[in-house]
Amino acid sequence: MASNSSKFSPLILFLLCLLATTISAASRGGIAIYWGQNGNEGTLAATCATGKFPYVNLAFLNVFGNGSNPELNLAGHCDPASGGCVSLSTDIRSCQKQGVKLMLAIGGGIGRYSLSSQLDARNVSIYLWNAFLGGKSSSVFRPLGDAALDGIDFDIELGSSQFYDDLVRYLKSYCSPKQKVYITGAPQCPFPDRLMGTALNTGLFDYVWVQFYNNPPCQYTSGNTTNLINSWNLWSRSIRTKKLFLGLPAATQAAGSGFIPADVLTSQILPVIKKSPKYGGIMLWSKFWDDQSGYSSSVVSEL
Repeated sequence: MASNSSKFSPLILFLLCLLATTISAASRGGIAIYWGQNGNEGTLAATCATGKFPYVNLAFLNVFGNGSNPELNLAGHCDPASGGCVSLSTDIRSCQKQGVKLMLAIGGGIGRYSLSSQLDARNVSIYLWNAFLGGKSSSVFRPLGDAALDGIDFDIELGSSQFYDDLVRYLKSYCSPKQKVYITGAPQCPFPDRLMGTALNTGLFDYVWVQFYNNPPCQYTSGNTTNLINSWNLWSRSIRTKKLFLGLPAATQAAGSGFIPADVLTSQILPVIKKSPKYGGIMLWSKFWDDQSGYSSSVVSEL
């Protein structure tokens, strides 16, 4: 059965997802934000209730594939292994009622994850579908309870690039008229991304929020927007995705480098990148750091 994944054409998967309920294209940009890696960042429900974040990535499923037992890490919020996170279903439903799309972020900068084969990719997709999305299986525990997330966010920063394109195709094959499976990703800004390039080339990503930080050749440095804008333009003309987002640290402490002061973003960068037909807004790492800096409140009206 694994060998059949090569027959999943992007057109067929696109048409499957097109049958599902879709969201209308917004006339202005939005903010995607990562939640889950600091217990002091407030609840998921409160994050959505701000009205500032139409996309929230729950981070991270940082152990999966290659024969491992998948592990979800939500830092100080709750302990998934003991069933302490099943109550998040209430928050998930609250967010979705407000129109917020929720993705499970897989990968991250710390963890043990890789895919060993096409069959492994298929098995991981089955697990993700039954444990976090619209599937049900008596043998699969749902760490977040019975509410279904909207999709999977790829933040692959470790290991090999192999078989993630297969995983994307398998996940998209679960699309139906009743449920769309969103696929999003957070590649690094050097193009093409070393680990996610093949997966991105499937053309099946709905949203891509490129990390324009911790990557000096393609990020903002004090007084210099050229490298960042050149990199943005390269991504914009090269990547097949519905919407492209500028990924940024929400505070100076949130990343090793690449922080952009809010006034620089709104006056020098947004006016340029908003000219791209793929412009979707910005991504921020993370909700905790945004709480400290108030960054999203400073820029949301300009998006």
